[in-house]
Amino acid sequence: MDANEKKQVIKEKYGKIAMVGGSCCSSRCCEDSNVIDLSKSIGYSEDELKAVPDANLGLGCGNPVAFSELKAGDIVLDLGSGAGFDCFLAAQKIGSSGKVIGVDMTQAMIEKAQANALKYGYSNVEFRLGDIEDLPVESESVDVIISNCVINLAPDKEKVFRETFRVLKPGGAMYISDTVLLAELSEDLRKDKDLLAGCVAGALLKEEYLALLKKVGFSVEILNEDLDISKRKYNGLPVESLQFKACK
Repeated sequence: MDANEKKQVIKEKYGKIAMVGGSCCSSRCCEDSNVIDLSKSIGYSEDELKAVPDANLGLGCGNPVAFSELKAGDIVLDLGSGAGFDCFLAAQKIGSSGKVIGVDMTQAMIEKAQANALKYGYSNVEFRLGDIEDLPVESESVDVIISNCVINLAPDKEKVFRETFRVLKPGGAMYISDTVLLAELSEDLRKDKDLLAGCVAGALLKEEYLALLKKVGFSVEILNEDLDISKRKYNGLPVESLQFKACK
């Protein structure tokens, strides 16, 4: 598959999730019988899960809002915002003087997130249709970037990191939870569409991922590595959830 074909597979999968529910898991890579239990296992509290229940689709591999250093008045960008769950949690931390921008390339997700914002009264959150490889965001306009298990889906991760570096203000930071590989996958697994949409087949080896961040200009601090998520969510495949801070 070329880059456009990969993006189409992902749009179709996540468009379906937005419309009818489900998760990024596939029957081949994980068993996700309970979104609440899965969400608790990756770092969400009871209070967070109750705050905007319609927005939690069980798509993450961590809780970037929990380890981000958000403060009142921050301008926050969420890469791959889905139904808006992390955006709404971030909005609670930054208050009315701040703003959260969610970017997602799936129209159905944007519409679902906008409906959730209206339903729960989040006036300091905006959702924009766009590609994280070409962000619809002004240069040096964002204080903090968050993202939850999304960058692995992008065919050109260097483009993503260059775009995030562009839109961050000097001294700004990214707080990311993402899947990375601990060993190379077979060619068959790399071509598997379910594993692509399931956050595995498009992932980079951890060392390669970190090297791209540094190549673009970020300084990186690894905050946590969830190795057990391989068993909980990915059926033992050589993948972990890498949670890190990257500063401009």
